[in-house]
Amino acid sequence: MAAASISVTESSLVLYALRRADDALILGHRLSEWCGHAPMMEEDMALANMGLDLIGQARELYSYAAKVEDNGNDEDRYAYLRDVRQYRNLLLVEQPNGDFARTIVRQFFYSAFADAYWRAMMGSEDATLAAIAAKSEKESAYHIRHSSEWVIRLGDGTPESHRRAQDAVDDLWAFTGELFHTDDSDAGLIADRLVIDPESLRAGWTDTVTGILRTATLACPGKSWMQKGGRSGNHSEHLGHLLSELQSLQRSFPGATW
Repeated sequence: MAAASISVTESSLVLYALRRADDALILGHRLSEWCGHAPMMEEDMALANMGLDLIGQARELYSYAAKVEDNGNDEDRYAYLRDVRQYRNLLLVEQPNGDFARTIVRQFFYSAFADAYWRAMMGSEDATLAAIAAKSEKESAYHIRHSSEWVIRLGDGTPESHRRAQDAVDDLWAFTGELFHTDDSDAGLIADRLVIDPESLRAGWTDTVTGILRTATLACPGKSWMQKGGRSGNHSEHLGHLLSELQSLQRSFPGATW
């Protein structure tokens, strides 16, 4: 018998932790799909290690959510036994890998935000979140450096690599607005200084992204309509396919362990 989906009591703090954990889990899984398929062995290892960093962040955030919720859930149940509408990750991170340029641009957009976000979160009044942020920022600092170097290399490379990188920027840009999402559940946490307002990072993110794109000879898209919905559980068709693979073992053999 397939395992049923769990129920989650989403207080503001639990929802916050799940959103950030879901970002890390889904993007980490996307990067894992490159294992054995990257354009060179060194990059195969780099993408795998970045994926492991993100999975580690997800585990810590899921564990904290479980402690706060105190409802019998744990990191595995959050990862493997929620249905697609219960996931609260950014639409950006669930987008398919596509070619190498698309994966790199997706990582660059996310890491440019995550590095600044975790650095700011080190000042959280919540000791656990501050500790998670301190560890995560060290990892995200490498992620933004690595992805930035590749954006420049691809954009300022051959006509073909430039075209592919520009196509990725143009296609993924509409998903970047959700990086700065806030709603009523965040308001109290921000007021209590438990989390930071991501809107305060928008100017810095824009400067970082436009600066790298300029160096890469890539055009930065202008203001446009932005996709949203991931934070409230409304996802693209891609997440369902990803979860069917991610959750298949645990759904088919409940409680299975190695």
